[in-house]
Amino acid sequence: MSSLNKVLLIGRLGKDPEVRYTQNGQSVATFSLATSDNWTDQAGNRQERTEWHNIVAWAKLADLSQRFLAKGRQVYIEGRIQSREWTDQSGAKRRTTEIIASNLVFLGSRDSQGGGGYDAPPPYGTSSQPTGASYEKSDYSSGPSSEPEQPFGDAGITDSDIPF
Repeated sequence: MSSLNKVLLIGRLGKDPEVRYTQNGQSVATFSLATSDNWTDQAGNRQERTEWHNIVAWAKLADLSQRFLAKGRQVYIEGRIQSREWTDQSGAKRRTTEIIASNLVFLGSRDSQGGGGYDAPPPYGTSSQPTGASYEKSDYSSGPSSEPEQPFGDAGITDSDIPF
C-alpha cells in the first residue's frame, strides 16, 4: 500500500520570509504561517485557536516568497510535512516539523494588509489563477532534476513512487 504526504494550507505570514543560500548557491526561504480555527463553544462564547506552521520554500519559490510575501500577507501553500532532528548549541537534541512548499498561490494584495501597494504577481505561464498567482516548484526546474537539494534529509520517495 502506498502512502500520501500532502499538506494544503491557507493562512497569513507571521513574519517576512528569511532567505539563505546553500553552498551551491540555491536559495531557501523560511517563514511562519498562521492558520486559525474559529468556533462557538457550548456556552455561546466565540473561541479561536491559531496553529503556527514552519514553511520552507526552495529555489524559485524561495525567490518569489522573498519578493512578494510579507508579514500579514495571505497565501495558499501546497507541500509535504518533513521532520528533522538536530542538536542545539547546548547539546540537546531537538526535533522540528516543517512544511516543504511545492506550490504557492498569493492571495489578495499587500493593500489588504496595509502594506506597500501592489497586487499579486502575474501567473507563471499562460494559465491564469482567478484567486491569485500560482507558482509550482516544477515550473522552475533548472536542470535535469526539478527536485531541489534537501540538506535536511529525505526518505528518498519521489513522485514516480506514487501510483496515481
